[in-house]
Amino acid sequence: MTVTCDMMVAEDGYAAGVNQSLQHPLGEGGERLARWRFERPDENAAEIAAIATAGAYIMGRNMFGPGRGEWDDEWTGWWGDDPPYHAPVFVLTHYPRAPLVMQGGTTFTLVTAGIEATIEQARAVAGDREVAIAGGAATARQYLAAGLIDELRLHVAAAVLGAGEPLLAGLEHLTLAIMSLVITVGLVLFAIAGQAWYVWVASAVGAAALVAFLLLFQRARFKRMLALRHANGA
Repeated sequence: MTVTCDMMVAEDGYAAGVNQSLQHPLGEGGERLARWRFERPDENAAEIAAIATAGAYIMGRNMFGPGRGEWDDEWTGWWGDDPPYHAPVFVLTHYPRAPLVMQGGTTFTLVTAGIEATIEQARAVAGDREVAIAGGAATARQYLAAGLIDELRLHVAAAVLGAGEPLLAGLEHLTLAIMSLVITVGLVLFAIAGQAWYVWVASAVGAAALVAFLLLFQRARFKRMLALRHANGA
């Protein structure tokens, strides 16, 4: 069973801006990371559709909401009564809470047992479909560091945040190899798999910014839409 992870990142490697809040779910300025989805949905239809194919999802507490500490029982996520997942979603947390059954087939299960136990729960309900790590950056880093992600797709947007939550910080040991190339409008996508990392670059910003991004961890080559593979020593 493939474990995937789709993450939006800026050209300088940040997956969210500073000061996440109810008003700024992706941090200050972070909404620029999602413009390719909402301003050019037709051009990026295949990439958008690929995000929603998993049989189960895993996300961190920060991805689920802005709250910290004990739960606000009124909070049921950013997405309203019918979240876009339409599948089981496991939320990593240190604070127990009963599952939240939403419309459209989404159930949020709050898990306190850690990343390994959570991924086993997700695999058990995903059937023959993939398990997707839905973010945020800290959760993705934990699963990458543990070697539990098979395919990581980094959607590199035409934006520079300058500060915020870096996605790949501390992961310089990862070995990358180019797997495939796809070009769309307004997006750069990296995809990394348990044994493979894919990077899709669809940004009109230019190749130079992508080169600089890749040089941060000194691997691979570039094109407008890249696929990188995590060889895991293989």
